[in-house]
Amino acid sequence: MKQGKSYLLKEESGIAWFTINRPQVLNALDPESWTEIEAFCDYFESADHLKVLVITGAGEKAFCAGSDVRSLADRDALSEVFARGLLYITNKLEKSTKPVIAAINGYAFGGGLELALGCDIRIASENAAFAFPETGLGIIPGAGGTQRLARMIGVGRAKEMILAGRRLNAKEAQDFGLVMKVVPQAQLMEEAEKLAETLLEKAPLAIAMAKRAIRASMDTNLQDGLDMEGLMAGVIFSTEDRIEGMRAFKEKRRPEYRRR
Repeated sequence: MKQGKSYLLKEESGIAWFTINRPQVLNALDPESWTEIEAFCDYFESADHLKVLVITGAGEKAFCAGSDVRSLADRDALSEVFARGLLYITNKLEKSTKPVIAAINGYAFGGGLELALGCDIRIASENAAFAFPETGLGIIPGAGGTQRLARMIGVGRAKEMILAGRRLNAKEAQDFGLVMKVVPQAQLMEEAEKLAETLLEKAPLAIAMAKRAIRASMDTNLQDGLDMEGLMAGVIFSTEDRIEGMRAFKEKRRPEYRRR
């Protein structure tokens, strides 16, 4: 087990278990936390022995309650523009070539919800809650919330959450497509492990290409997206992993992917 000032990290069988560890403030993040987590994102992407990331929060009350409000009180406009650490984190998670799972246990508010939106797959415990309370503090989401939420659940629902501060419970979040699965809190990490192990069985290059193609689909028209998908499918077809995957299927054994 590795430990930073704001997190715990366990590396096991190709899975990185990253726990935001500030339960005394409901795992809210300050600029020092952002710097630590951003550095971890770089480490995870470069670590060949790590294939899947699971992010969760310490304790039973919160995944991440957002930014530590105490750290925002004295910031001015220019410092906010240039010190967008959480945005860099969410971008790195979204653009990672490896799959990222958010195991949401309790509150995912503000920056915590933005952090979850940067992940590929979100599962939640039954006590999870989701909200953007920023407008009640005189600010707006600034780490991708206005952009990613609208693309994920639709403009109307996103406006209700961001403008009016509507809070979603776990079932509502699942109904809206914000999370993929809801389980009892005692089963959350077990469910995350099952999903991580499923992802470990997949070809890492194929996952990386699929993530990139899906991400590109959000920023282009259908035909351009289809063209990009076709190019990526062609590239993947030329890899050793593709040969190994099809050979393993024929031989009825588990493939041994080498990321090449």
